[in-house]
Amino acid sequence: MPQPRVFASLDELRAAVGEQLGWSDWIEVEQERIDRFAEATGDHQWIHVDPERAAQGPFHTTIAHGFLTLSLIPSLTPRLFRVEGVRMGVNYGVNKVRFPAPVPVGSRLRATATVADVSEAGGGVQLVTQVTVEREGGEKPVCVAETVSRFYL
Repeated sequence: MPQPRVFASLDELRAAVGEQLGWSDWIEVEQERIDRFAEATGDHQWIHVDPERAAQGPFHTTIAHGFLTLSLIPSLTPRLFRVEGVRMGVNYGVNKVRFPAPVPVGSRLRATATVADVSEAGGGVQLVTQVTVEREGGEKPVCVAETVSRFYL
């Protein structure tokens, strides 16, 4: 399992703008996870939850919801980096998200991130990270998102 990059201070984080933070380990997207996401969100579209019908559809299998793929980012990025010496970190939002390729059931995904910007904001430090999630064996990323976090001392 890859070790996360540890930033010992906010100054170290600021100095890392433009740096790619390696790759997370792989996680598998099973049908059970897709079904639980459908239950949690109420999105029961057949391409996600009906394997028989999806087998006849454009992807020939069920695929993960795009927002399920996006929701995996908070579990993948701590495997890439952590910031020490802060009292609290919060997810502040997402500036831009794209889903360039589908995630067929059984896919293995991993993420990388690049520190895009670090600035003062809201009484803390705002981190903008360009996160790319890829599928093992895929030609295109399955999710590209510009995430925004805030850290408070």
